[in-house]
Amino acid sequence: MDSISADLLVTMATGAAGEAGRQLWAALSGLVRRRPAEGEAPEPVTGEVELASLAEAPHDVERARALSEALGLRAEQDPWFLDGLTRWHERARSLETGQGDTSNTISGGTQHGPVLQGRDFSGITFNDPGQGGAR
Repeated sequence: MDSISADLLVTMATGAAGEAGRQLWAALSGLVRRRPAEGEAPEPVTGEVELASLAEAPHDVERARALSEALGLRAEQDPWFLDGLTRWHERARSLETGQGDTSNTISGGTQHGPVLQGRDFSGITFNDPGQGGAR
């Protein structure tokens, strides 16, 4: 399994991915907090400490990296966890915003109305007073 990117974990922890991201964060939290079934040996690496640490400082990429490493170690030790984490990661990849710069270009004459430049926006609305209205 590919490691879980720190950027994806930060996106989930900060809520930047909207409601779907919050649901995925809750699913990951539930997966990490799952206790081994009776008869299974407790795993030395659970990821709970790292999950809680990232929840306290959701923009901290180093904490996200520590969680990613803990998830990878636990997946190596626990086949059930590996299966659950793999399914979670497949769902979460659909929200991954990617890394890198953005390039914004406005051309083609005069723009009437708001212009927003950047990347990875969500939950934004504009109130248009209409043509000829007071501005």
